[in-house]
Amino acid sequence: MLGFLRRPLFRLVPDDTRIPFMRGRIAGLVVSAVLSTASVVLAFYPGLEKGIDFKGGIVMEARTPGPANLGQLRGVVSGLGLGDVGMQEFGDASTVLIRLPVQGEEAATQQAVSRVRSALEGAAPGTRILRTEAVGNRVSDELFQGGLIALAISLGAMLVYIWFRFEWQFAIGAIATLVLDTTKVVGFLAVTRLEFNLTTIAAILTIIGFSANDKVVVYDRMRENLRKYKTMPLRELIDRSINETLNRTLGTSMTLFLSALPLALFGGETLAGFAWVMLFGIIISASSSIFIAAPILLFLGEKSLRRGVEAVVKAPAPAGAKRPAREAAGTVAEPRG
Repeated sequence: MLGFLRRPLFRLVPDDTRIPFMRGRIAGLVVSAVLSTASVVLAFYPGLEKGIDFKGGIVMEARTPGPANLGQLRGVVSGLGLGDVGMQEFGDASTVLIRLPVQGEEAATQQAVSRVRSALEGAAPGTRILRTEAVGNRVSDELFQGGLIALAISLGAMLVYIWFRFEWQFAIGAIATLVLDTTKVVGFLAVTRLEFNLTTIAAILTIIGFSANDKVVVYDRMRENLRKYKTMPLRELIDRSINETLNRTLGTSMTLFLSALPLALFGGETLAGFAWVMLFGIIISASSSIFIAAPILLFLGEKSLRRGVEAVVKAPAPAGAKRPAREAAGTVAEPRG
């Protein structure tokens, strides 16, 4: 009974899985390059749907006594001469989200909010303003620059850590993969028209951390196997390492995915952007460890990480000497370091 409990009750893939992932290395890199290039293009045209944090303006959430008449309310607010007015249902038929452009100084912003409140109460008596957010041009520019700086610092810190933790081939592979993952998430925002704001910046930073952690786990197993299997070809070794960590990669990704899914479905408009970006990023991060990070390492390290292997394989054994069983099989085991 105790022996049964010591064994995992559920495994996503069998322990003896031997999937030849590196057969698809070219296809994985080509597809990733195409998607990332398209994402960069979409980020500039048609561009990202910047939220109030980054483009400035006024956001008001109002609740009417009954179902809101959007046409009537939009006409009343547009007649105030405050610029282009955006209005939509927000959660239910009686809740309305109103967007106004930047009005200038703080006094002008407060005056605009008061005029909108009065107009809404006149058109639909009993209307309540649930929240009001206002961000000026200067503040929005500072927030946008701060968000980009945070992303750059995050990628730089990951580069330094992995460079010291592993060889340079691992560092370049990990950072290139993180950049490609980030561009795909930006492309996802451009296609879905989700707001690009401080909340989605937080989601992207979370994805970068999760993706880097997954790369470190896979790379760590590859480094162990480089020491353990001295003469195994690098391509075969990478496939072996990925298969050995596949249960951990899929299990961690699925756990985080199932945690974020309820937020996307039931978290409301406030959390939906964060949750959907997280869900997409989890899928991208898990797949990139296999189809991007590993192939890059294979191309960069096929000679440098296996320098001298041919000499070890071809070196003749002394007369009368017996080769160790593990060496005869093409491997030499060493303690894990």
